Amino acid sequence: MRMRRIAVSLVTAGIVAGTLAACGSSGGGGGGDAMKAHGPITIWYSNNEQEVQWGKAMVSAWNSAHPKEKIKAQEVPAGKSTEEVIGAAITAGTTPCLVFNNLPAATGQWQKQGGLVDLSKFSDGAKYIEARSGDAAKQYKSADGDYYQMPWKQNPVMIFYNKAIFQKAGLDPENPKLASYDDFLAAAQKIKSSGAAPYAIYPAPTSEFFQVNFDYLPLLAAQTGGKTFIEDGKSTITSSDSLDVANFWKQIYSDGLAGKEQYQGDAFADGKSAMAIVGPWAIAYYGDKVQWGSVPVPTKDGKPANEVYTFPDAKNIGMYTSCKNQGTAWDVIKFATSKEQDGKLLDVTGQMPIRTDVASTYSSYFDAHPAYKEFGDQSARTTDDPTGTNTIAQMQALRDAYTKAVVNGSGSVEDAFKSASDKIDKLQAQK
Repeated sequence: MRMRRIAVSLVTAGIVAGTLAACGSSGGGGGGDAMKAHGPITIWYSNNEQEVQWGKAMVSAWNSAHPKEKIKAQEVPAGKSTEEVIGAAITAGTTPCLVFNNLPAATGQWQKQGGLVDLSKFSDGAKYIEARSGDAAKQYKSADGDYYQMPWKQNPVMIFYNKAIFQKAGLDPENPKLASYDDFLAAAQKIKSSGAAPYAIYPAPTSEFFQVNFDYLPLLAAQTGGKTFIEDGKSTITSSDSLDVANFWKQIYSDGLAGKEQYQGDAFADGKSAMAIVGPWAIAYYGDKVQWGSVPVPTKDGKPANEVYTFPDAKNIGMYTSCKNQGTAWDVIKFATSKEQDGKLLDVTGQMPIRTDVASTYSSYFDAHPAYKEFGDQSARTTDDPTGTNTIAQMQALRDAYTKAVVNGSGSVEDAFKSASDKIDKLQAQK
């Protein structure tokens, strides 16, 4: 299963919003006694096959060394999404101690529900998080400056391109010119006009809020040098950088270089599209199906690769306030995010731990798996979604404007984004 597709549905957003209103709680925290308590705990992890493999091995290693603090583990229970399941479990008081699959954009909602433990309240909480993840940790702080999520792993997205299609279109498959908007558009138009593929690229054109993470937001991060669509509590989508990104995508759609209808299948694997925006999960997923290459996402004037930021498609670890033995849960977090376990996660899943110097720390892995090297380097430059209480609703407002003006070409980007910006700022003001 493609990991980037595991996200909150529109229905989920409504359900979570409803549970927030019903709960009426503000903030999470963690009880003093519980934070010192030790004993058995329960955890959930993703149902992704490779993550299950890593999770079972990690649990076994912990349990063999801690017979009085054993972990009982299972996959996240079935539901429309992980986020819906977690939101409902918070309301019912049935969350496990830890979930190894938290969507950063949902953190603020769960914090508002009172469901998340403030990890900064542990004596070494913030120190441990920041020592492991470095500057990348800061973007996962909540508005109060504390950490209600443990930065864990990421799948930084890049451009995959089909070498056979590029060669058929008369483009250099070993050194494609895709760094600037003009170069990218020229290559895309050549792919289309040559008949090498029906489309140059085929991002999902649908209106779910999370789709902005796989077209607009990676290029915004790249163009701005590591910023997202809310900075210092204000929407930035009417900035010149933002409008340049959106109008670049609008030209792709208006020139017929990307499909406007949802594709039933995988356009890249099926040869319907010459390029795709994907993370390192794609290396194993596409395997020998496509002879591919990878490059960073484009910027307006073609920044050097080592300066380009992107979206991380991260999943983090949350500790929940229903947990009675939070002392053990914190120790498990540190064990599961240790250098050794992070290395095992990388080896089993190909996903990048959110820690400093991944490329050098695990150089032997990248030497043995050279296809992952570019993603290892890219993992040092990523920008995630905000962690506010209304992030999902704000992303939906952005996506609605994008779908209307960019994908469907209805009206100007400037007008649509101005309206969305006003909505985002109003939501930002709500607590």
